Amino acid sequence: MTIKTKGDKIFDLILYILMALVVIFTIYPIWYIVIASFSSNDAIALGKVTVWIKDFTLESYKQVVSQKNLWVAYGNTIFYSVFGTIINMVMTILTGYALSKKWLPGRRIIMLFFLLSMWFGPGMMATYINYRDLGMINSRWAMLIIGAIGTYNTILMRSFFESIPDALEESARIDGANDLRIMVQIYLPLSTAALMTISLYYFVGHWNAYFWSMILLQDDSKIPLQVLLKKLVVQMTGNSSETANMDFTVMSRETVVYATMVIAVLPMLIVYPFVQKFFVKGVMIGAVKG
Repeated sequence: MTIKTKGDKIFDLILYILMALVVIFTIYPIWYIVIASFSSNDAIALGKVTVWIKDFTLESYKQVVSQKNLWVAYGNTIFYSVFGTIINMVMTILTGYALSKKWLPGRRIIMLFFLLSMWFGPGMMATYINYRDLGMINSRWAMLIIGAIGTYNTILMRSFFESIPDALEESARIDGANDLRIMVQIYLPLSTAALMTISLYYFVGHWNAYFWSMILLQDDSKIPLQVLLKKLVVQMTGNSSETANMDFTVMSRETVVYATMVIAVLPMLIVYPFVQKFFVKGVMIGAVKG
């Protein structure tokens, strides 16, 4: 048993205090949004809401759920997140599998181009002009294929595939299996942790997508939840020109924003505990071999 000196104990105490402060500063903003969404407008305006709910009310949630455009935006976010993630994973798996093969012609050059895309981006204007020329302005397809493949996630997938013993592939080829069958029946079943981790990355990215949705989409019937949240925040600051179709009272704007935030983040809070074990394992495996 290691005997800690007085200096070690002081150092540990400082670490515990710092960790506690980090936890408090990280959790408190989320906690405040939750308790504020259940509190009255007067309590928030008077600064009474600090650590617990004041004047409990569900009025903000009633106003939020009564808005048709909220559920349209919610449905759009689910659509973009689910189908966008599927497209991401198909592209990432196929690319990662190909790049994991040492016999692939020009493998190093292709990998170099992938790495260059991490360092040098085309820029906002070039990207917008590209989508405009493709006729994808105000198109749902733009939200599904923009960022269809992530370089970091592809490298992570490639590293995981490289960690699988070559003997498994060689035995499958002796039995007459082709690359597609080897990938589907051998590599993917052994890559559950990596697949869940990367899927979570992509899904959260689509769920929180905001900037390009605001730039490329023009119809309110196509915008995701995050853009709707932006409009609510604009309304809260007093500019209601973008939110003329939202039936919120002036006094309820702030609590409505908090309630919408809670509803927006709730699915992520529900899903994450179920995939956490895969997430931790996938990140560790990806960090072992580069």
